[in-house]
Amino acid sequence: MRRLLAALEGAPFSYPVPGATRGAAPSGYTVDHNRVRLGTGADAFRRAIEAVRRWAMFHLGWLELVPPAPALRVGTTVGVLVQHPGFWSLNPCRIVYLVDEEARFGFAYGTLPGHAEAGEERFTVEWNRADDSVAYDLLAFSRPHHILARAGYPFARLLQKRFARDSLRAMVAAVQ
Repeated sequence: MRRLLAALEGAPFSYPVPGATRGAAPSGYTVDHNRVRLGTGADAFRRAIEAVRRWAMFHLGWLELVPPAPALRVGTTVGVLVQHPGFWSLNPCRIVYLVDEEARFGFAYGTLPGHAEAGEERFTVEWNRADDSVAYDLLAFSRPHHILARAGYPFARLLQKRFARDSLRAMVAAVQ
């Protein structure tokens, strides 16, 4: 798996507009936007940032990261190894950009050749100073890329929804 990911380090993204989670998704993609409140105040924001740095939103039990603790920098290639009924799939991605602002922190990664989907996903934590709330925001756009993802589109959508639900829960647990 590490050799495969290393071979993909220079590969182009499998979708046309890397960085598009900063604005509007390209047409023809399904957009998913999920958000959960993590707490309030500077301490909750600090814990949320540390959770993102540890990739806590991927500590779900039914998937693994390859490598297990990827560097949080633009250009890092990571594999999301997903356990399905009866088989595993490795979905390669690369970090497109980082978010490191006074009240926002996170990153976005985009899919590479070999990923079941084509698209981008952004993982951020945000501190709203107006009401002191801290939230985890998960924004993605995607469409099936692999023939099995196209043929099993309803299953692929269920898996995406499961990831979003479990990712939000994992972040809540990591920050609490």
